[in-house]
Amino acid sequence: MPAVPGVRHQHVAVDGVRLHVAEAGSGPPVVCLHGWPQHWWAWRHLLTGLADTHRVICPDLRGYGWSDVPAGGYEKEQFATDLLGLLDALGLERVNLVGHDWGGVAGFFACLRAPERFERYLALNTGHPFVKPSLRRLLSLWRFAYQPLMAAPVVGPRLARGPVPRAVARFGARGAWTEADREIYLAPFREPSRARAAALTYRTFLTREMRQMLGGRYRGQRLRVPTLFVHGAADLALTPDLVGGAEAYADDYRLELVPGVGHFITDEAPDLVLERARDFFA
Repeated sequence: MPAVPGVRHQHVAVDGVRLHVAEAGSGPPVVCLHGWPQHWWAWRHLLTGLADTHRVICPDLRGYGWSDVPAGGYEKEQFATDLLGLLDALGLERVNLVGHDWGGVAGFFACLRAPERFERYLALNTGHPFVKPSLRRLLSLWRFAYQPLMAAPVVGPRLARGPVPRAVARFGARGAWTEADREIYLAPFREPSRARAAALTYRTFLTREMRQMLGGRYRGQRLRVPTLFVHGAADLALTPDLVGGAEAYADDYRLELVPGVGHFITDEAPDLVLERARDFFA
């Protein structure tokens, strides 16, 4: 496990699954949910940068990092359930929330389901649940060609052990990851069980969750939690035209596009993310 000064670690049992949690600081709690192919270390800059004013809590999603790897439960709604269970286990009634990639989707689901548990939500380069089918989205599907490969039985876990994450690290991170960074992020997926968890994360999305979102499951709900969506506009998959449209379903929502920054915004623009978090959670 990589070392970050001032960060403490524990495992917390949530519905029979032990979630690894890294945290630092004290004060009002901020919980950060990572995505693929990352883990708690993606938040190292917030862990150190916010620790003087906040208690920063960064769990590894089930199947990722150093959390347990159950056989199932990789739906993003289950990630949201795990988050709410973690808050209960830690005795936290209300927190600020940060989410990136799949952790960002889970963050939206959690805010919709239990808005009373979240003070504010900072979403980073992720998808929102209010998407509508459109010709533009259809023409953009080629950008997600890696997802069916990742989701495929047998083939997906093999690809998740190295080839696809390495390609993502090379092109998606836009040079922000050093060789050491890549090793820290990708090493856990050499475990066959974690590679399978990554594949199931995509398989559940493509076989069930995407259809539910496009079918309007969430468009009848209202996002009550004040939300700031900061999005690297150079994201190769989630282009700016694919992440708009949530404003109509939210009470207090703002989208900020950051030119020249790609998908892995916490690594590419850590100072900007830290500044937004400090201002938004002040």
